[in-house]
Amino acid sequence: MTNQASAAENDSRKFALSLGLACYLIAMLLWRAFTVAHEYPMRTEQVLTMAIDGLAIAALIGLRASLPKWLFGIALLCGLALFAIRLNGDASWWTGHIMYALPSR
Repeated sequence: MTNQASAAENDSRKFALSLGLACYLIAMLLWRAFTVAHEYPMRTEQVLTMAIDGLAIAALIGLRASLPKWLFGIALLCGLALFAIRLNGDASWWTGHIMYALPSR
């Protein structure tokens, strides 16, 4: 009885974690696609955001069995698009956003 209860609890934790990762990747793509960046981050912040995005994709792939296939597919595409945005140009490489503009003074 306790093995079944702990297995069900473990499955619900895996589902919650994978759902959180999917929501994170989708939200980050929407944020970086529709928000204008106003300054370049420091090099450590740039590398850290790329590492976090990469680890989120790796964890999502590891937990793919606990998500519906359509949600996993959308989240994986969003995660890969986060790296594709960085290939848009120099400003996109540094900021991770599609658009970059300096505010007027």
